[in-house]
Amino acid sequence: MPYSIIFLVVLVVLFLASAIRILNEYERGVIFRLGRVMSRAKGPGLIIIIPVVDRLVKISLRLVAMDVPPQDVITRDNVSVKVNAVIYFRVMDSIKAVVEVENYLYATSQLAQTTLRSVCGQAELDELLSDREKINTQLQEILDKHTDPWGVKVTTVEVKHIDLPQDMQRAMARQAEAERERRAKVINAEGEHQAATRLAQAAAIIAEHPMALQLRYLQTLREVSAENNSTTLFPIPIDLFKPFVQLQEMFEKSKKEGSGT
Repeated sequence: MPYSIIFLVVLVVLFLASAIRILNEYERGVIFRLGRVMSRAKGPGLIIIIPVVDRLVKISLRLVAMDVPPQDVITRDNVSVKVNAVIYFRVMDSIKAVVEVENYLYATSQLAQTTLRSVCGQAELDELLSDREKINTQLQEILDKHTDPWGVKVTTVEVKHIDLPQDMQRAMARQAEAERERRAKVINAEGEHQAATRLAQAAAIIAEHPMALQLRYLQTLREVSAENNSTTLFPIPIDLFKPFVQLQEMFEKSKKEGSGT
């Protein structure tokens, strides 16, 4: 009698151990009863299945970050590059992720690789380097469209790295250097043009006001004398003495007129 009780207790323990399942908050359980899937996924928490009759498949609903291996791509302008990316997706329908596809992780990875080669192959190298946001959007839309029947939602696709051949890198470096030199020459020419314009304006002002030139000359003498202790000889324009000469002439003329009277 004791042996039969022990045997029953062991059976009950084994039954409970195989019948009771605990699912985490981020997990859902798809139950197959005699090969047929139940109407909805179970969990989270404690669930009970019928041993031998039921089969439980756990599915994680957390966001998955999957790295896409580098792919050899020939762009539309016939440049061979290596491109890798990362995709972020999650399972939205646990039943579809189990029933519609054998392994949704592997299927999503393979689809991402082929889509990456296809989309990057349709773009030129400059577009691939400068307009990554557009490439990312195209990849996300295509992947999300194809994975939707599997119950998988692709939220983000990011192109991580584009590996260029060495000769292409050198050519792009020369192109960038030539562009910088062109910009420097344009900026220098614009500076010369602005300086010439300012000088022309200054010349026009001096032509209208001749005394401005004399004042500028005197200011230059003052600056040189303040900065340099050595003796400096400057030719003095005759125009500086014109007012004194005119005063002298007026003085002599008035003197003659006075003596004549």
